[in-house]
Amino acid sequence: MKTISVELKSVYPFLQGGKLDGLIADYPFDREVPEDWGRPAVLVIPGGGYAMACRREGEPIAAAFLAQGFQVFILWYLNAPQGVRYPEQLLEASSAMDYIKSHAKELNVKPDEVFAVGFSAGGHLTGNLAVEHQNVSQKAGVALNCKPTAVGLCYPVISNTHGHFGSYVNLLNGYSEEEKTELLKTLNLNEAVSEDTPPAFIWATATDQSVPADNAIRFAQAMSDHGLDYELHIYPRGVHGLSTGRMDVNPEGPELKKVKVWVEDCAEFFRMYCTDKF
Repeated sequence: MKTISVELKSVYPFLQGGKLDGLIADYPFDREVPEDWGRPAVLVIPGGGYAMACRREGEPIAAAFLAQGFQVFILWYLNAPQGVRYPEQLLEASSAMDYIKSHAKELNVKPDEVFAVGFSAGGHLTGNLAVEHQNVSQKAGVALNCKPTAVGLCYPVISNTHGHFGSYVNLLNGYSEEEKTELLKTLNLNEAVSEDTPPAFIWATATDQSVPADNAIRFAQAMSDHGLDYELHIYPRGVHGLSTGRMDVNPEGPELKKVKVWVEDCAEFFRMYCTDKF
C-alpha cells in the first residue's frame, strides 16, 4: 500500500491550485506481479457548496471504495473563498483525471477504467466533468485525457432552477447576469447531457431539504432521453450530506439501513464497465 499527494498546479501550471491525494493498493497475491496488473480507480470529489471541500465526503468515501477493490484518489479543489470561480474547479477535476490516466502504470491503475464520484456541489462538479469533458482541452489550452468511464452523482446539485442556489452563487461569482445566463446553458447539467456523456449512477433522498431529489431525477431523465446508461435510487428518508450512509460519519437514524447500500450498488454499477471480475 502506498500514498501519494500531488499539488496539481506543479504539474498543470494553468491551474490556480488543487491537490490530489491517493491511496494505492499493491498486488494482493503472493506471487509474481503480472506486467499488465492494475485496478480500476475512483476519483472522489467532495461537496461543500463551492465554498469548501467536506472531509466527510473525502476519506470515508475513499476508504469505502478501496474496500470494494478500487484504487482511490481524492480531489481537494479550490473554492470561492480562495477567489476562484468556474471553470477553475472543472479544470482541476479534469487535470486530476488526466493525472491518474497518464500515470496509470506507476499508480497500478487501468487507464480506461477511471471513475469519478461526487457529492452535492461535488456531484455538480462530477456531473460538469461528465457533460463537458469534450470541451476541457480548449478551456485549458492543453490536451487533457479527462473523460470518466462512468460517474456516481450523490445527492447532486444539477439545476439552478431546482438546486442549491448558493452553489451557483459561489461558482459564478463575478460574472455578469448576461454571462451567467449563457453559462447556465451548460451548468444546468440536465440541459447539457449529450451522446458523449458517460454512464451515471445517481442517488438522493426524498426528504433532502437542501438539494431536492428533483435534481437527481432531472439528470436521470436527461440520460434516459439520450438513451444512455444510468441507475437511479431515491431513498425515502434522509437528510442532506449522508456521505457513506454509515453511522461512523452520521448520527444514528433508521434511514441509514437503506441508504448505506449505495456504495455497493455504485461499485457494482462501475464494475459493468471493467474488464476484470472482482
